[in-house]
This record gives sequence, structure tokens and C-alpha cells, in this order.
Amino acid sequence: MKQILFVFIIGLLAACVKEPEYAESEIEAVKQAMKNDFLSKTVRKPGGQPFKIGKPGGTINLVTNGEPKSFNIISSGDSSAKNILEPLHDYLVNYDPYKKEFTPQAAEKFEVETPESGGMIVRYYLRDNMFWTTSDGKVRVPVTADDPIFWYDEIHGDAALRTSGYAAQFVTLDDGSEARITIHKIDRLTFEFHLPKIDANPLLSTNMNFGPKYIYEKAKKERGIEGVLNVLSIDTDLKTLPSMGPMHIVEYTPGVRIVMKRNPDYWKKDEAGTVLPYYETAIYKVVGDLNAENLLFKSGQLDYTNVRHENLEEYINKENKNYTVYDGGTSLGSDYITFNQNPAKLEAKKHKWFASTQFRQAMSCLINRERIIRQIFRGLGEPAHDFFCKANPMYNEKIKLEYTYNPNHALRLLNKAGFDLGDDKKMRDAEGNPVEFDLLVNGENNIRLDIATIFADEAANLGIKINIRSMDFQKIIDMLTSTFDWDCTIMSFGSNYWPTQGSNVWPSNGRLHLWYPMQETPATEWEAEIDKLYEAGTYALDNDKAKQIWDKYQRIILEQCPLIYIAHPYSFLAVNNRWENVFFDTLNGLESDVLFLE
Repeated sequence: MKQILFVFIIGLLAACVKEPEYAESEIEAVKQAMKNDFLSKTVRKPGGQPFKIGKPGGTINLVTNGEPKSFNIISSGDSSAKNILEPLHDYLVNYDPYKKEFTPQAAEKFEVETPESGGMIVRYYLRDNMFWTTSDGKVRVPVTADDPIFWYDEIHGDAALRTSGYAAQFVTLDDGSEARITIHKIDRLTFEFHLPKIDANPLLSTNMNFGPKYIYEKAKKERGIEGVLNVLSIDTDLKTLPSMGPMHIVEYTPGVRIVMKRNPDYWKKDEAGTVLPYYETAIYKVVGDLNAENLLFKSGQLDYTNVRHENLEEYINKENKNYTVYDGGTSLGSDYITFNQNPAKLEAKKHKWFASTQFRQAMSCLINRERIIRQIFRGLGEPAHDFFCKANPMYNEKIKLEYTYNPNHALRLLNKAGFDLGDDKKMRDAEGNPVEFDLLVNGENNIRLDIATIFADEAANLGIKINIRSMDFQKIIDMLTSTFDWDCTIMSFGSNYWPTQGSNVWPSNGRLHLWYPMQETPATEWEAEIDKLYEAGTYALDNDKAKQIWDKYQRIILEQCPLIYIAHPYSFLAVNNRWENVFFDTLNGLESDVLFLE
């Protein structure tokens, strides 16, 4: 009965043709009852808890919505490919969101010093039991300090390679000049970073993953930049592909699957001395869209899947199910809509529109976040009115987006910016050009397609025509980072635990400063101010001072709307019951390395 009443009330809200016969408090009560009913049939089991000692073996069946275009972690630019390549590498340290501290990873330990001469030193001690190995067992090269040093100096440190780590190597001194963070070898396993000024979070500033020097150095010496970018191409014999991480890639059938085997030389072990992860084989099926993934899980061909909200009721009410649906809580990050402000390849009229703060604010006022949550996420979500996520130490609940859904305010903002809604119900700029632009969406993501449809529908009510263009995700990435010939898109960067994460996004010279990347000097006053605040916040040791800086930083971004955030949906994961040690939440995802078969 609750479901029937809920649907009826939502229909009245959507129709907007007469006053609903139910009071707002009654509507909210029904919505809350529906939410509680859904959540009561799921399991909440967050991470950070002790896990049972498992036994090795078995195959885990996974899915990837994209596949690598290369096995080179430099030139493989899309997130799907990076997810496949990450199990071949390791970061120096890991941030534990439960303990709220950095813990050793590839580095066995670390030290931070503040010498009297000024600046800061961060010293890392690599583990002595790490190797670059190949799946055929023919290569076993020790991982030494030479690997991260080469990577820092010759890969991230080479401006011609345009990696996201390049800009992060430089800091602005008090006199306005720039100085580089340098790296120095101490011995075979020890190296240190010298920071020219004290950093509020030096481990975050120096943490990195890296590739094998013995391969990339040879490629660079022989063929320069092209050699570095083309080494470990998609045609590489997988038996020669090195890994120092938990897995080896042993099979790749384009468009079909990627098979990984556990790396017996990986350093990470449980308390009984068993190498993690417990599963022996991971098979990633290449799937074009979320519907196909849903069907694969239902047929038993996947071991876990993200449950879309439209399928949640079906999942939790299925009888005799062989899986459990886990509730991970609301997502920390959010999809966002962003507009191109780069004049390089953008029509002049569109550049004028998108570069207008009032235009972007108006677009934010046309994003009906409550409708998106209601229709797409079945009411299980929260509107994204914040900039920092709640797990960020500089999150301030009082700093909120002012430009929430309000078509009337959107119209006022557009009028102030010189736009006018004519008698023909078309929005035009001051020169009489009708407002029409393309919105790019990666076609395999049905949720983003649905968000785009709702946004376009709301914009149409103000005479704005939005053309939804569905295309391959990698093609969109190329347009955003290389060709710059795009109007608008829906994307996501995930979520940052720290305000200084995103060094390649928020500073104006960042490669992923999507709306206008790699600026030689800030194009706007507000971007120049963000650059200054980002720099000041990075080096503010006093917490009260840091809070003032990051509060101002958040307010500017929420005022300027370069990325217009949409919603924080609840996250649900269905996991086959054959797996033990299932821990899942949005703070740290699924702890897959401790899964084992009973």
C-alpha cells in the first residue's frame, strides 16, 4: 500500500497541475517509509573491521565497462584501463579512511623531518621483498629506489610527457617564485623528497605509484618521448608484461575478457602468511553497458555488481536468491555537468555563453536534483549542494550551493547576462543567437543518459535546446584533454578525502582543469584566486588558518560553478553468497583482497 501511495504522490508532484491533497509532511513520511523499507532488506557491513583468515584459491568473475588501449600506465588515459592496470603497481603509502592515517604500502616505513635550514624532508624505505616479475617466471627484477626516482624525474618530471604529476612537483615560494620538489637516493631501498617549504600534508604531496625503470629507461634512451608512450603497447606479449602488484595479466581477448592471475611474489600477506588476494584468478568480462552487466549477474556469470536503483526492488525481493545486497551509504562523490570555457576550438558565441558566471549559475538552477533523485535513484540519494565530501576534514556543512533548482531564478540570471526568452519560446543571447549546445554522455552509462535527458527537458522549458550526444568514453576523454572541441559533458572525478587532492584539476595549469586546461596564466580573476588559495591551503599548518582558506576556496567554486554537481546516490552492491569476508561502504569500496571461498 505504501508503494501505491508513494507512486501516486510522486505523480502529483510531477504533474504540477493542481495542489496535492497530501500535506508535505505526509509526503515526506511516505518517502521515508519507502526508504526504510528498502534499506531494511539490505545489509550494512562497512569496512575497517577485522576479517577472517581465508584460504587461497578460486576464480572471481568481474566486469569492466571499458578495456585498455595500452598496457602503459602513462598513455592509457581512461579510468577503465587504469582500473585494469592498477593491480600491476603499488603506491608508496595508503590512506586508511577508518583510522584516518597513512599506512605503509610499497614503502615499509616513512619519516618526515623539518630541518633547521627550512623546508621539509619526506623519507621512504621500500620493502626488501618486492620484484618486477612476469607471469612466465622468466623475469624477477628487484624493485629499488631507482624505480620511483626515475619515474619522478624522467616521467612525471618531463614536461613533454604532460603527465598529471608534472605540475605537482612545483611549489610557489613566499616571494612568488617557483621551486621544485626534488628527489634523492639514499641507498638501494631508501630515497627522500626535499620540499622547499613546509607542507601541511607531505605524504599526500609525495605519494606515488611508478613503473619499472628497466623498461621505460631503455625506451626513452632509444626513442625518446615516443618510445616512452609506445612501450608496453596493446600488442605486448602478456608473458613479458611486468607486475609488482597483486596480479598479473595473462590473457586479453579484445571485446571479450581480461584474465588475471595472483602474483605469488606480492608483498602483502595476511596474519597466517598467505599472499593476498586470496582468489587465484580474476576474470574481467568486457561489457558494453549496465543492462548487460545486470543480466550477467542474474545468470551467475558475475560475482558482484553495483545495483542500480531502478533494479533495487527486484534484487531485494527476489526469492531464494543466492546473493546479498549490501548498502554502502551515500556516495562521497557526485557526477557533475561542466561547460567548455577553452576558446581554442569553441565557437565564439558559445565561449561567451559558457564563460559567463551567470549562465553557469542559471544552468545549475535548471538541474532538478530532486527529480533526478526521485526518478533515477528512486528517492535513495541526496542532492549535491556541497563541494567537499563529508569525509574531508575541511568539509563545512554551512557552505552550500546557492544555485539549486529554481527555473524562475535561472531566467533572472540569464536576463542579467543578456539572454532573453522570446515570444516564440526560444532563448536567445544579446546578438539574437538561439541557445543550443551539445551535451556529451558516454553511451554505456545509462544513469548519465537519464540525467542528461532530465536536464535537457528542464532546459527546454526555458527555450534552451540541448542535443544529447552519446559516444564512446575514450572519445570523450580525447575531446576533453586533447582536441578541446566540445560544449558540455557529464563526468565524475570520484571523491577526495583531502582538500589538496586534485592538483591536476583545480589549479589553472592542471591537465584535468577540464573547462580550460593547462592555462599559462589564469584566464579569470576567480581562477587566479583559486590558484592562490590552493597554494596557501597546501602549506597552512595551523588548522584554524587552513579552515579559513579552504572555506573561502569552497565558496568561490560553488559560486562560479565550473563543475556543477548533481547528486549523492545511495550505493548498493550485490555479492554472491559463496564469498566470505564481504565488507563494503562508499568510504573505501569493496575490500576485495580479503574475499575468499568457504
